Amino acid sequence: MRNIVFTRIDDRLIHGQVMTAWVHETKANEIVIIDNDVAQDDFLKMIMTSSAPSGIKVLIKSEEDSINYLTQNSDGNKLIVLAKNPTVIKHIMDGGVKIDKLNVGGMGARKDRTQLYRNISASDEERMCFKQIISDGTSVYVQVIPEEKSMNIEQYL
Repeated sequence: MRNIVFTRIDDRLIHGQVMTAWVHETKANEIVIIDNDVAQDDFLKMIMTSSAPSGIKVLIKSEEDSINYLTQNSDGNKLIVLAKNPTVIKHIMDGGVKIDKLNVGGMGARKDRTQLYRNISASDEERMCFKQIISDGTSVYVQVIPEEKSMNIEQYL
């Protein structure tokens, strides 16, 4: 199994200062973005890759490809895994990827979502998914930046 040091849900995926702060905090040297749409879009891949902190390897994979990649033996890299929503994380966990802790960084409002916690919104399906992830033994928490106090979201589901 690859060495996953940080797993985050953020519908913006890689973005500036926040990602730089987490890379520094976790000492990660590789970011794996799991998104079926971005994996098929060369322009978005270029944007995501160029948004990463310098010196960080960025891989953009479909959900299926990420399961194959993340369940391989570690190559010594420290990985940050990014996805836009909890259904992606649940899918890769069901595929054999072990996630001990899940950071919920950004899930913006949209018509099928209601407020979960502060500026984080979730649909009924996403809430159920979080409950399943928690029941599988993963700690799920909100923490936008490393300096902020983490908040377990279980009570808000």
